[in-house]
Amino acid sequence: MALDAVRIVEAVLFSASRPVKVSDIELRTQLSGSTVRRALKKLAKEYEDWGSSIEVAKTGTGYSLILREEYRPFGRQFAPKEVPDEVLRTAAWIAYHQPVLQSDLNRSLGSRVYDDVRTLRKLGMVHGRKKGQTLLLTTTKRFSEYFGIDGASKQAVKKWMEERAKA
Repeated sequence: MALDAVRIVEAVLFSASRPVKVSDIELRTQLSGSTVRRALKKLAKEYEDWGSSIEVAKTGTGYSLILREEYRPFGRQFAPKEVPDEVLRTAAWIAYHQPVLQSDLNRSLGSRVYDDVRTLRKLGMVHGRKKGQTLLLTTTKRFSEYFGIDGASKQAVKKWMEERAKA
């Protein structure tokens, strides 16, 4: 009995903790790239037709299963937090003002930013490049993937944040 490509792709996306590239799905499942892309489209349509709270999302160069925007507040209550609440303010500041010097961040938010930046760097969400005696901070691709932002550029991140602020 041959397995359904749509269900295989669904299993991959469900199991992955990060967005998965078509080429990775192709390599690990032995499905062709065109089969994977067709399966992704069909799976996205199925979730849409069902009126599901889940959708197939393209994040950067990969795909993942995420909650639709209107259902996220319900899911968030039960999901384990990777980023502690107290660190989110620092993450948001970096994301909106990037690239930003850690020393400027300290002047704006206080000395706790050093611990926050250390946490964000460990999580792979912020990159720090030495600039004099401080760090020049920017968000990473992982930041965009975690928050479901389509694109990792500073413009894409800032636009996403502005859209959320309006809502």
